[in-house]
Amino acid sequence: MRPSSDEYAEFYAGYVAKVPETEIMPVLKEQLSDVVLFWRSIPESAATIVHPPYQWNVRQVLDHLLDGERIFGHRLHRIGRGDQTPLPGFDENAYSLASEEHPAPLADIIEMFEQTRRVNILFLKNLAPSAWQRTGTASNCRISVRALAWILAGHVRHHDEILRKRLGM
Repeated sequence: MRPSSDEYAEFYAGYVAKVPETEIMPVLKEQLSDVVLFWRSIPESAATIVHPPYQWNVRQVLDHLLDGERIFGHRLHRIGRGDQTPLPGFDENAYSLASEEHPAPLADIIEMFEQTRRVNILFLKNLAPSAWQRTGTASNCRISVRALAWILAGHVRHHDEILRKRLGM
């Protein structure tokens, strides 16, 4: 069942809207094949290209998606287990700059994303149905486990659509 708008901050509404499906697990699994297949088709030579008006190069976008998968996944794990400790936000631009200090090859970023997504899928698969409704605080906002699952998928859809447009694919 889709999250209701009171389960996440308005900031995330666009990501949740990117996933109109009522069941999230098939979407999360599908992205492991469809989206990752597309990312693997991006040549390493395109990794450092910035396409105006965007400010990040292709590698930074994929690194950002990996960071998002890790952070949103960490949040859903903590909240899914009933942890009520407020979780901090993160500065995506600072993360992006730090990723360029020693940039990983695209293949490594994609592999790390796949591994992280698989962990998140397995966690959600084995989570009690009632735990999907648990809420916690992240970035000073209330959020549910269910919303975080939709945000994982919507965040990837959002940036994947932009990458395909940027690369003409």
